[in-house]
Amino acid sequence: MENKLLNKEIQNYINANLNTDLHSLLLKKSPFPNVSMLEIVQQIKGKQTAQKKFPFLLKEGIIFPPQLNLEQASSETTALYKSQILKGNRFADLTSGFGIDAYYLSQNFGEVTLVEQNTELLNIVEHNWGVLDRKAIFINQNLEEFLSTNKEYFDVIYLDPARRDHNKNKVFLLEDLSPDILQIKDVLLATADQVIIKLSPLIDLKYLISVLPGIFRIEIIALKNDVKEAVVFLSNEKRKEIMVNCINLESGDSSFTFTFGEEENTQAVYSEPEKFIYIPNNSILKAGIFNLVSERFGLKKLHPNTHLYTSDQKINDFPGRVLEMESVESKQIKKKEQFNIISKNYPLKPEDIKKKYGIKDGGEGYLIFTQSKKGKIILKSV
Repeated sequence: MENKLLNKEIQNYINANLNTDLHSLLLKKSPFPNVSMLEIVQQIKGKQTAQKKFPFLLKEGIIFPPQLNLEQASSETTALYKSQILKGNRFADLTSGFGIDAYYLSQNFGEVTLVEQNTELLNIVEHNWGVLDRKAIFINQNLEEFLSTNKEYFDVIYLDPARRDHNKNKVFLLEDLSPDILQIKDVLLATADQVIIKLSPLIDLKYLISVLPGIFRIEIIALKNDVKEAVVFLSNEKRKEIMVNCINLESGDSSFTFTFGEEENTQAVYSEPEKFIYIPNNSILKAGIFNLVSERFGLKKLHPNTHLYTSDQKINDFPGRVLEMESVESKQIKKKEQFNIISKNYPLKPEDIKKKYGIKDGGEGYLIFTQSKKGKIILKSV
């Protein structure tokens, strides 16, 4: 461990420069002979990231890894949500990284094993867990080496495969991940009751279910309407249905749970805009359950390719935004007015709309440019 970073003077310097421009700081010479300015800036970036992403690490004595490890780590909010689903005796994270998921997911387990191939990163995590008074077995191996020699059995195995190729390009198909999930799935399921895998939010659910047997649950997790991850749960136990849950954390939205395949057996009802317009959150849109939303909430859809819904009476607990709106003609839009502009199934993007009509983005009002079955329409909030 780079214990020199924990020197009180160095920590005071780090804390005093949390709001300093880091580029200008890197051009300066380190005031400490045994610590480089690059190492200091790394800690400042870590604390800045922790303020927003994992505030539980804003404690004296915590060491932060390089920026890439911070970016790849789950947020405290998503990790805490996942932890509420799990409990058991023995938990293993086979790609522990910076250990945010492991810290939360393992809280309801008696014994915790963390496997990480990056020696420096694992040392940082082991140090931090000591500061946080959390115990674990720390194993410095890659996942394949661990599985080839492991003789232990776990209640839950968790892994977050690397989603970048050798050229640092993002990948999301299971066979392109590191490790290749399709090659190791049988070994994983022989080693634990449940296997939980965090995947890219770009993953296609139909593809996922077609290539990965044993899935019984999928969590589509958004944070403030930004879909962060798709988490799949596998087991050897035969299940008739796959449960999918859409959740939008820190939004006030209710969750939406359905079984995979329900969408294929539902049909939407269509209508021109009524008094209220419903905009599903992005976890719902990611799930592709456009007809099921119409059926579950008794809402009418505007157009097969317009994923907006409408009703005369307001429906509560809708997982998304509900706006009271009216149809307007383009000539009723005055230049220099300010609106939040939404374009759905419409030929112009919001930037193009702003230029065409001379309006500003922002404020409290909304303009929706979209299509119903009768053609292009403009909706304005009341």
